[in-house]
Amino acid sequence: MNVNESAENYLETILILSQKRPVVRSVDIAEELGFKKSSVSVAMKNLREKNHITVTKEGFIYLTESGKEIAEMIYERHQLLTSWLIRLGVDADIAAEDACRIEHVISKESFEAIKKHVK
Repeated sequence: MNVNESAENYLETILILSQKRPVVRSVDIAEELGFKKSSVSVAMKNLREKNHITVTKEGFIYLTESGKEIAEMIYERHQLLTSWLIRLGVDADIAAEDACRIEHVISKESFEAIKKHVK
């Protein structure tokens, strides 16, 4: 399940958007992330080739099992790290930005220790 930070961000965004809308399209992802549609199209092609997403002929994007697993892992890290930093007194916007950076590089062992400590 080795994917880069960019792919993780795209998968997490697809997960979040799929919780808010009935379908997710490249244009929705581009709008959410503030990227050009052409950049998102290239990323979707790469995620499709790695079998992390499927795309219907109508352009609807769905996470596969592997894509969903990665997205959920990153999203859990993001939520927990953000709330932990806020509880430590960090401004909410800064906490969310820092959590977004940390979520991609923290080891599973360290994250689990923080998770255990926080809960």
